[in-house]
Amino acid sequence: MRRIRIAVVAFEGILPFHLSVPCAVFQSSTPERRSPFRLRVCSAEGRRITSAAGFSIGMDYGLEELAHADVVIVPSWRDSNEVPPAALLQQLRNVAARGKRVVGLCLGAYVLAHAGLLDGRKATTHWHWAGDLAKRFPDVEVDADVLYVDEGNIVTSAGAAAGIDCCLHLVRQMFGADMASSIARRMVVPPFRRGGQAQFIEQPVPEAPTDRRMARLLEQVQRHLDQEHSLDAMAEKAAMSRRSFTRHFRQLTGSSFGDWLLSQRLSEAQRLLETTPLPLERIAMAIGLGSPVTLRQHFQRAYRTSPTQYRRTFCAAQA
Repeated sequence: MRRIRIAVVAFEGILPFHLSVPCAVFQSSTPERRSPFRLRVCSAEGRRITSAAGFSIGMDYGLEELAHADVVIVPSWRDSNEVPPAALLQQLRNVAARGKRVVGLCLGAYVLAHAGLLDGRKATTHWHWAGDLAKRFPDVEVDADVLYVDEGNIVTSAGAAAGIDCCLHLVRQMFGADMASSIARRMVVPPFRRGGQAQFIEQPVPEAPTDRRMARLLEQVQRHLDQEHSLDAMAEKAAMSRRSFTRHFRQLTGSSFGDWLLSQRLSEAQRLLETTPLPLERIAMAIGLGSPVTLRQHFQRAYRTSPTQYRRTFCAAQA
């Protein structure tokens, strides 16, 4: 299998965390396995830069390496008001023109916007800058309420840890759920969060006993997706009123229970399509959607492709 060539753009004043996100996901081989990725960190401004934390970073590659990449990731940008170097913008246009993937994490979306790659497309960025991005680039449809937006060969993500979700999404597309889950386990992060999940969750770290009860309840649901899980039944199991359960669930997860449940079912459908030869009828029953017609409808709406085409594309990618 040919290794996927990943180029990460570094620049003067980069935050170390932003640079580490794609490097951690697409890092080189470990003792346990040979990585399917060939990672290159490429400087946009000289072979030695100084990070925002004050330490210097030396690199063996410059922007010329982007011409050989399958995926180019701009992990952020140092200032939303600063126009990136013309050489970087031209290289990104060249990459997109070759049909390769260009990814802007966090304020990296500004870099893609300056390159004209977001015109007429949906995109996201850190929620704090989403309004500014929309104002300065009116041809871009900015969605501030999602973790990442996949527009085919152009991908953008929200801030900070949402970049991890975005990169794991790319891994899953290229090599499937098992590899994405393996990388997530190594990084000790959730294996898959759909891009439509809210950026801002009011209470991201459960603390109360009710939250632990809720966590156990949701684990049970995930283990039994084939069964019916009504909102009223869930509220009763959580010893809460329907209204309290709904409010509490949204505070914890950023979504409604119905949206969360559908997300879990579709995620499992992806895994089964990737890893088994089960017919759609069996998959639909196994995830609790009942019929292949219902599965096709939800799958098409969520992923803009049919289950059959998804399986065909995935199998082709693994060939």
